[in-house]
Amino acid sequence: MIQDKATVLKHENFQGDYRILHLATTGIGPHVQPGQFVHLQVPQLGDRILRRPFSIYKADSESISLLYKPVGRGTASMATLHKKSQVDLIGPLGNGYPEAANDTLPVLVAGGYGNAALYLKARSLKRKGVAFFGGRTAEDILCVEEFEALGWDVRPTTNDGSLGIKGLVTDAFDPWLLEQNERKPELFVCGPTPMLRAMGDRAIENNFKAWLSLDENMACGVGACLTCVIKQKTETGWQWARCCKDGPIFESREVLWDE
Repeated sequence: MIQDKATVLKHENFQGDYRILHLATTGIGPHVQPGQFVHLQVPQLGDRILRRPFSIYKADSESISLLYKPVGRGTASMATLHKKSQVDLIGPLGNGYPEAANDTLPVLVAGGYGNAALYLKARSLKRKGVAFFGGRTAEDILCVEEFEALGWDVRPTTNDGSLGIKGLVTDAFDPWLLEQNERKPELFVCGPTPMLRAMGDRAIENNFKAWLSLDENMACGVGACLTCVIKQKTETGWQWARCCKDGPIFESREVLWDE
């Protein structure tokens, strides 16, 4: 974990309301693993001092990029950042997605801008498979060309049918799964909690692994405040686990969902 003053290289509109913040940070960039995040001190928020967690979309030896959508005071305030602005970062934080097993077919599953957290994993995986992306509208299906350029078979779904299959990610995934009779899939998943649970349940029912990125509210981001705990299964029952430090990536069999 490193605290760094990062300089804004570029802050650009990406698609619809989505934006990408490019930050120069030689302290954090070289150490990023797919699935990790940074905790960013948002500027000009006055008495709201808590940092905000952001999945790392892209990273190299000199910089990182964050893909986000303004949805509240914190992310709206980020719109004030311009080239050469400085922001305070802590990262990279949390664990990352593991390596895929040699005998599995990698499958990416994302809801909304969850695919931003999967891009580094998509790039690092030696074998390319299928990517299922879901969103409310076509505007919410992000980075399709980027994933296709890496060799992924991208299959979008939208709630309104404006792109791909009309419905949820599961409406595209379930028929595909029924056709699989060779290599067992291994899922790498990021998105809203109902989708995470749905994909985790399918993995357990069909005896394959699903690595889930759990997105609980984080205050400190470093495991001290215990605001982001989930119930993690153990051999004798369950225990509390911190999404920021013990996660955010958990295997589906580890997660005990609240009823």
